[in-house]
Amino acid sequence: MSADATAGTTANAATGAPADATAVEKPGDAGTRRGRWWTDPAKLGLAAALLLALGSYGAGATRYRGGVVEALGLGWITYGHGFALFEIFIWVGILGVLGAWLLAGRRLIWEDRRPALDRLRDLNRSLLWWLVPLSVSAPIFSRDIYSYLMQGAMMRDGFDPYTEGAAVNPGPMLLEVSADWRNTTTPYGPLHLGINEVITRIVGDGISVGVVLFRILCILGFLAIAWSVPRIALKLGGDPALAQWLGVLNPLVLLHLVAGLHNESIMVGLVSLALVAGLSMPRLRGAIVASLLVGVAVSLKATAVIALPFLVWIAVTRGGELPRWGDVFRRLPSLLGYGLGMSALMLGALTAVTWATGSTWGWLTEISGNTKVINPLAAPSAVAGVIAAIMAWIDDTVVFNSIVAVARTVSSVIMVVGLVVCWFVFRQDPRRSMAGMLAAYGVAVVFNAVALPWYYASLLTPIGTFRPPRWLVQGTVVATLILCMSFSGGGNNRFYDVPWMLVVTVAAWFALRWLVNGDVRRPVRWKGTLDDGPSSAPS
Repeated sequence: MSADATAGTTANAATGAPADATAVEKPGDAGTRRGRWWTDPAKLGLAAALLLALGSYGAGATRYRGGVVEALGLGWITYGHGFALFEIFIWVGILGVLGAWLLAGRRLIWEDRRPALDRLRDLNRSLLWWLVPLSVSAPIFSRDIYSYLMQGAMMRDGFDPYTEGAAVNPGPMLLEVSADWRNTTTPYGPLHLGINEVITRIVGDGISVGVVLFRILCILGFLAIAWSVPRIALKLGGDPALAQWLGVLNPLVLLHLVAGLHNESIMVGLVSLALVAGLSMPRLRGAIVASLLVGVAVSLKATAVIALPFLVWIAVTRGGELPRWGDVFRRLPSLLGYGLGMSALMLGALTAVTWATGSTWGWLTEISGNTKVINPLAAPSAVAGVIAAIMAWIDDTVVFNSIVAVARTVSSVIMVVGLVVCWFVFRQDPRRSMAGMLAAYGVAVVFNAVALPWYYASLLTPIGTFRPPRWLVQGTVVATLILCMSFSGGGNNRFYDVPWMLVVTVAAWFALRWLVNGDVRRPVRWKGTLDDGPSSAPS
């Protein structure tokens, strides 16, 4: 069966429609139904992205000194009533992007009965329309880009970001680095430093131009993700339209990787290409290319290494499934060969990048150095917060900092055990290995000492590729809606604003009901998959 035919079959299955239902709607009906512009996901998302991009220049992670806004004499929009107005633009823009995403999902995933590739074409149209305004926004949701450039300037000027903080190199770039990170070393790999050193050698202390150059790299990384995810889904027998909607058009991914300018965009792009190579190329050649790509990705950010053990399973099981442990032992020579060979290739690529950038291996000792961020996205911080609140009534000498130190140690042990368990359990075939990789990334994010929204990119981008269960798809939607509404344009979170979080959570729940049923009054089913019948639960 051809890829197009497979995609069409999967598409119909995803909505529970019979195979001959493809004739019900003409191509393009779902994406361009009659109505006003706000009924078209592409146009609604475009308008929202434009509003969000406009708001970013007043209430985003704007520069403390200088920049485009100040050069135009519009500094008033960054404080007082101007700031408040532009912050409203950002919140309305976020709501609009979320609404456009839900509308696209309702139309093209839950209602549309056309073949998957037709629906994928409509989704890619929306993606491009949304991407353009976000590509020209100011940094938003995070000031990390200024730290990235500062670390590149340190390399340029002869300092070592693995042993020294940004404060050792005073200058215009230091003024833009968040005060929390001015005395902190970097946990990122040699490619990260090499990229930003090249940028700062080109632009000098021209911060705005440096932001533009790094944005171009983020867009290239994001486009690599958008190209890869549907192809991964087709190879795993999934619905490429669902995969693209759930993982790539996902506002949490789009807003933080492109508008937020995080190096995860490049890292996840490289890992996505590695997955395509491991699944699509001839088995041995695919394993080689995938290993090299993962090695380059690890040289940017260490979490990319989580993908490699599952790529080993994919390489082995492409030669035959491993449903029982007896099969594993019989194929042990193949497992050892691929495992050792792919690990060596990954280390070779990592060593080559380290040598080419003139960097060191100092980042290995700094991987867990970022412990200043406290929010409930990381399990140890959430647990410590609850315990500290209880202990305040019992013994006020037991403070949060001492509790979170213990919680992080315990959480690290749980994380390591969880990663090993995921690798052993999800071994049977390429589809199960993909599911295992996502489970491993979930364990790594939740039990890490620190978690931020963009850390979920490695988990979210391929989450729709392997025919995920209904509870995972719907849970991802709810989590996306909540997280997108939990961070302001400047990067501050609202997790501790209880009324806000209650309203956001309730709204996300009803939004999910509308998405899967077209009616907020009907409950949703959580069991099974999207291809086993109606989404609503019995009344």
